[in-house]
Amino acid sequence: MYHFFIHQDQIGEESITITGPDVNHIKNVLRMGAGEKVLISNGVDKDYLCEIVSVTSLEVVARILSVDETGKELPAKIYLFQGLPKSDKMEFIIQKAVELGAYQIVPVETRRTVVKLDKKKEESKLRRWRSVSESAAKQSGRLIVPEVTGVMTFEKALAFSKEFDITVIPFEHAKGMEETRQVLSAIEPGMKAGIFIGPEGGFEDSEIELARSFGARPITLGKRILRTETAGLSVLSVLSFLLEP
Repeated sequence: MYHFFIHQDQIGEESITITGPDVNHIKNVLRMGAGEKVLISNGVDKDYLCEIVSVTSLEVVARILSVDETGKELPAKIYLFQGLPKSDKMEFIIQKAVELGAYQIVPVETRRTVVKLDKKKEESKLRRWRSVSESAAKQSGRLIVPEVTGVMTFEKALAFSKEFDITVIPFEHAKGMEETRQVLSAIEPGMKAGIFIGPEGGFEDSEIELARSFGARPITLGKRILRTETAGLSVLSVLSFLLEP
């Protein structure tokens, strides 16, 4: 079933009106018409099972059949702080992080970050990254579209995460898988948790110490060294398993 996101002001008592780019997609790409069912989310707390009533070049009107307020979100808010990787790896990371339940993705510039984005390039990248997030949210049945923020410096990202309940930073020299198990198992429903992932080449020792000073806890992900596009997804997979009701 196709999935779309709308704003609260598009929801009526018995119907929902879809406007904007989704209209062209429904009408000319998917070639959907009256009688076909769609899933519509308000991006906050409700999923609506709807039946299309009419399709024009300006809007799609769908009748509300049922409302689901249970959602498919993880019971804890997981923030992925991702060191900027090379090439198009960020798109892959965002797509999979959204599928695995991340609440927000924060691109981070660290000392070993190779990619440098000026304001114009960052705006272009953000548009693309947010589009990837929305597509992944639709595909995976998310109730919300996880936000992809602007690029933050490492220190600014740490300051942003300082008030979280738990923040972890996988580090190749960290030891003790048992401690990692204990830290990740301590993340419970209702909490805000941050995951810091370095770019290619990882974090410098001084960055780990800075992270410690902000309350982040270094953890190990095992004996094997994971790529930047694998590490965060590994942690998200574990948390999804632990938190999923």
